[in-house]
Amino acid sequence: QVQLVESGGEPAHPGGSLRLSCAASGFTFSRYSMGWFRQTPDKEREFVAAISWNGAYTYYADSVKGRFTISRDDAKDTVYLQMNNLKPEDTALYSCAKNEGDPIGSIRLSRKKHYDFWGQGTQVTVSS
Repeated sequence: QVQLVESGGEPAHPGGSLRLSCAASGFTFSRYSMGWFRQTPDKEREFVAAISWNGAYTYYADSVKGRFTISRDDAKDTVYLQMNNLKPEDTALYSCAKNEGDPIGSIRLSRKKHYDFWGQGTQVTVSS
Protein backbone atom coordinates (compact mmCIF):
# COMPACT_ATOMS: atom_id res chain seq x y z
CA GLN A 1 0.00 0.00 0.00
CA VAL A 2 1.04 3.61 -0.44
CA GLN A 3 3.10 4.97 2.43
CA LEU A 4 4.56 8.42 2.91
CA VAL A 5 6.81 8.97 5.91
CA GLU A 6 8.06 12.44 6.72
CA SER A 7 11.07 13.30 8.84
CA GLY A 8 13.28 16.24 9.66
CA GLY A 9 10.91 18.42 11.61
CA GLU A 10 12.30 19.89 14.84
CA PRO A 11 12.47 23.14 16.78
CA ALA A 12 14.35 25.92 15.00
CA HIS A 13 15.20 29.57 15.54
CA PRO A 14 14.07 32.38 13.25
CA GLY A 15 16.53 32.66 10.38
CA GLY A 16 17.50 29.03 10.70
CA SER A 17 17.21 26.17 8.22
CA LEU A 18 15.70 22.70 8.15
CA ARG A 19 15.43 20.00 5.51
CA LEU A 20 12.34 17.84 5.53
CA SER A 21 12.31 14.44 3.85
CA CYS A 22 9.42 12.28 2.71
CA ALA A 23 10.16 8.64 1.96
CA ALA A 24 7.60 7.06 -0.36
CA SER A 25 6.73 3.43 -0.98
CA GLY A 26 3.96 1.33 -2.46
CA PHE A 27 3.79 3.06 -5.84
CA THR A 28 6.03 3.99 -8.77
CA PHE A 29 7.36 7.22 -7.31
CA SER A 30 8.92 8.54 -10.52
CA ARG A 31 5.53 8.64 -12.27
CA TYR A 32 3.81 11.02 -9.86
CA SER A 33 4.02 14.66 -8.93
CA MET A 34 4.46 15.35 -5.23
CA GLY A 35 3.62 18.16 -2.86
CA TRP A 36 4.19 19.57 0.59
CA PHE A 37 1.39 21.09 2.64
CA ARG A 38 1.23 22.46 6.16
CA GLN A 39 -1.41 22.89 8.82
CA THR A 40 -1.80 24.62 12.17
CA PRO A 41 -4.59 24.05 14.73
CA ASP A 42 -6.32 27.28 13.74
CA LYS A 43 -5.97 27.09 9.96
CA GLU A 44 -6.89 24.74 7.18
CA ARG A 45 -4.20 22.73 5.48
CA GLU A 46 -2.43 24.97 3.00
CA PHE A 47 -0.23 24.42 -0.01
CA VAL A 48 3.50 24.97 0.45
CA ALA A 49 5.31 23.55 -2.58
CA ALA A 50 4.98 21.00 -5.34
CA ILE A 51 7.20 19.32 -7.90
CA SER A 52 6.18 17.68 -11.14
CA TRP A 53 6.76 13.99 -11.80
CA ASN A 54 9.91 14.71 -13.83
CA GLY A 55 11.24 17.41 -11.52
CA ALA A 56 11.12 20.00 -14.28
CA TYR A 57 8.41 22.14 -12.72
CA THR A 58 8.16 23.46 -9.19
CA TYR A 59 5.59 25.74 -7.59
CA TYR A 60 5.55 27.55 -4.28
CA ALA A 61 3.13 29.41 -2.07
CA ASP A 62 3.89 33.13 -2.10
CA SER A 63 4.65 32.98 1.62
CA VAL A 64 7.63 30.63 1.09
CA LYS A 65 8.85 31.64 -2.35
CA GLY A 66 12.54 32.43 -2.29
CA ARG A 67 13.05 30.67 1.05
CA PHE A 68 11.92 27.06 0.47
CA THR A 69 13.06 24.64 -2.22
CA ILE A 70 11.38 21.39 -3.16
CA SER A 71 13.33 18.61 -4.83
CA ARG A 72 13.08 14.91 -5.48
CA ASP A 73 15.41 11.93 -5.75
CA ASP A 74 13.72 9.19 -7.75
CA ALA A 75 16.55 6.76 -6.99
CA LYS A 76 15.61 7.04 -3.31
CA ASP A 77 11.85 7.52 -3.76
CA THR A 78 12.14 10.63 -1.65
CA VAL A 79 10.96 14.21 -1.89
CA TYR A 80 12.62 16.98 0.09
CA LEU A 81 11.74 20.43 1.32
CA GLN A 82 14.71 22.67 2.08
CA MET A 83 13.54 25.46 4.35
CA ASN A 84 15.77 28.50 4.80
CA ASN A 85 15.33 31.79 6.64
CA LEU A 86 12.63 30.27 8.79
CA LYS A 87 10.02 32.52 10.36
CA PRO A 88 7.73 31.94 13.35
CA GLU A 89 4.79 31.85 10.95
CA ASP A 90 6.30 28.75 9.34
CA THR A 91 5.42 26.82 12.50
CA ALA A 92 3.11 23.99 11.43
CA LEU A 93 2.70 20.28 10.85
CA TYR A 94 4.23 19.61 7.44
CA SER A 95 2.87 16.74 5.36
CA CYS A 96 3.90 15.41 2.01
CA ALA A 97 1.35 14.13 -0.44
CA LYS A 98 1.18 12.08 -3.60
CA ASN A 99 -0.58 13.70 -6.54
CA GLU A 100 -3.27 11.65 -8.26
CA GLY A 101 -1.31 11.90 -11.51
CA ASP A 102 1.53 13.59 -13.32
CA PRO A 103 0.38 17.16 -13.88
CA ILE A 104 2.80 19.96 -14.58
CA GLY A 105 0.39 22.86 -14.24
CA SER A 106 0.17 24.96 -11.08
CA ILE A 107 -3.56 24.47 -10.54
CA ARG A 108 -3.48 20.70 -10.26
CA LEU A 109 -0.22 20.82 -8.34
CA SER A 110 -1.33 23.34 -5.72
CA ARG A 111 -4.84 22.16 -4.82
CA LYS A 112 -5.39 19.60 -2.08
CA LYS A 113 -8.17 17.84 -3.96
CA HIS A 114 -5.70 16.59 -6.55
CA TYR A 115 -3.70 14.64 -3.96
CA ASP A 116 -4.83 11.17 -3.00
CA PHE A 117 -2.40 10.00 -0.30
CA TRP A 118 -0.94 11.87 2.65
CA GLY A 119 1.74 11.26 5.22
CA GLN A 120 1.28 11.70 8.96
CA GLY A 121 3.37 14.85 9.03
CA THR A 122 6.42 16.20 10.82
CA GLN A 123 6.24 19.14 13.21
CA VAL A 124 8.24 22.29 12.59
CA THR A 125 8.33 24.86 15.37
CA VAL A 126 10.11 28.17 14.82
CA SER A 127 10.63 30.34 17.85
CA SER A 128 13.31 32.36 19.56
